[in-house]
Amino acid sequence: MNPGLAKLQPYPFERLSALRDGVEPNRALTPINLSIGEPQHPTPRLVLDALIAALDGTAKYPATKGSDELRNTIAHWLTQRFRLPEGAVRGDTMVLPVNGTREALFAIAQCVTDRDTAKNLIAMPNPFYQIYEGAALLAGATPYFLPCPADRGFLPDFAAVDPAVWARCVMVYICSPANPSGAVMAQADFVQLLELADRYDFSVVSDECYSELYLDELSPPCGLLEAAWASGRTDFRRCLVMHSLSKRSNAPGLRSGFVAGDPTLMAEFLRYRTYHGAAMPLHVQAASVAAWRDEAHVIANRALYRAKFQAVTPILAGVSQIASPAGGFYLWPQFDCDETALCRQLWAQAHVLTLPGSFLAREEGGRNPGSGRLRLALVASLEDCVEAARRIHALLQLS
Repeated sequence: MNPGLAKLQPYPFERLSALRDGVEPNRALTPINLSIGEPQHPTPRLVLDALIAALDGTAKYPATKGSDELRNTIAHWLTQRFRLPEGAVRGDTMVLPVNGTREALFAIAQCVTDRDTAKNLIAMPNPFYQIYEGAALLAGATPYFLPCPADRGFLPDFAAVDPAVWARCVMVYICSPANPSGAVMAQADFVQLLELADRYDFSVVSDECYSELYLDELSPPCGLLEAAWASGRTDFRRCLVMHSLSKRSNAPGLRSGFVAGDPTLMAEFLRYRTYHGAAMPLHVQAASVAAWRDEAHVIANRALYRAKFQAVTPILAGVSQIASPAGGFYLWPQFDCDETALCRQLWAQAHVLTLPGSFLAREEGGRNPGSGRLRLALVASLEDCVEAARRIHALLQLS
């Protein structure tokens, strides 16, 4: 068996299930689930209509590379969204549709890792999306966790990393807006990382699946390709970005996203995926074209999340250290108690399901950076999110 399998830690939701085992929730209250980042807003009608209209595509094998129409639509979207000049992103060599970013985030580690060299570290933020760690382990690499402390706005301090670590890195995962904190990297942060990538010869994979969820409508988060171009890296060397329709368009079940960037890396990833057998179905491609071409539903989506943050954050401010994030749809509050005990208590007494922050991080310096925190996914309705916040507030006031 792959030796990496023995190194995999239980997935956060496996641990959450075990934590709830034997706990009887308060059945007098309706359950509210804030534990999982699964959007609950309706999928736009235009996406569903395009999906249905293309169902006859099930009679054909899709190409791994995807259709010209989809790749060119994505290239145009990237150009507009990240303020790039026309032609900067080429659909034929720089874009590849994928079945959700999760499988692509996992698969890219298989491509860049050489198991026979000492250059076998894959760095990632801590806290983090656990797929990064699993991808590294199953590729035969070693995860390296970049601290993202509260006093740095939950962003990694690249300058604090030992040069010997960078010298062994083959790839770095970053996530902006971050899961779980919602922290957004500035253009200067991206540029600093790219300078390190040049110096120490590693690739940068930017998980940008929350990039279209942000609080300030006039300040969309910067992306890796945008920063690369602004710094003169017009060939996007060493850069890959991953985007998804799951959060942007409330279509997690569509399993549609894309990878874009460095044409050399993209050519190798396409070759890998040709063997992997992960082509996007033609009807999903058609629905994806419709989604990437429309911004009205995305603007409306942001407004819904903005209203939730504005309503929920003040309620929890009295019982936690909390602030609305710059992006994403998670709250990352700090409580003055054990987060796993609080999670159990909230389930038992308030019928509210949350996710302990420690399940999303690894210990560093004898402390887990998720300790004392809960991740709250504001994916339910505004009314349910407000009700959940009130229950949390009430329970902690009584404690």
